[in-house]
Amino acid sequence: MSTTQSERLRELVEPLVTARDLDLEEVTVTPAGRRRVLQIVVDGDSGVSLDTCAELSREISTVLDDTDAMGENEYVLEVTSPGADRPLTANRHYVRATGRLVRFQLAEGGELVARLLKADDAGLDLEVPGVKGRKPTSRRLEFPEISKARVEIEFNRKERTAEAGPQHAEQAEAEQAPKPKEA
Repeated sequence: MSTTQSERLRELVEPLVTARDLDLEEVTVTPAGRRRVLQIVVDGDSGVSLDTCAELSREISTVLDDTDAMGENEYVLEVTSPGADRPLTANRHYVRATGRLVRFQLAEGGELVARLLKADDAGLDLEVPGVKGRKPTSRRLEFPEISKARVEIEFNRKERTAEAGPQHAEQAEAEQAPKPKEA
């Protein structure tokens, strides 16, 4: 049984990624002139810091130098986190997007933009924004009803105290309270 280069790379890299409590999202090798670009996309429940990507890049580079997985030709190694426009395809993607506004392409046709409140194994609980001054409504969306989904970038969202959770509620209230004037 032969394995493809991407499968072999995945086998080499995945233990390093999971040791940091991260998920290996994607491994791609793309030609770029005389060289190739090896891109490794990782993600975690709390995101991925630039320092973590750099440390992981050094570890992966060492492992690749000790094997022939990339062959003799030159390559560039990129370790990165998924971009903001990454499609939501796995349950863990939806769990990580909880609280965010998501644009759904529906399997039946049409589009829905709603805030993701909760994700479970069967589907999603959503809050659909009200239109023309109406209150938001709740909706359940099962995974088979979704053909595509992406997080919508929000530049001016104001955090609501209830969403912030109890540990942040006091801070939010304190920030909204009138400040005493200095003498």
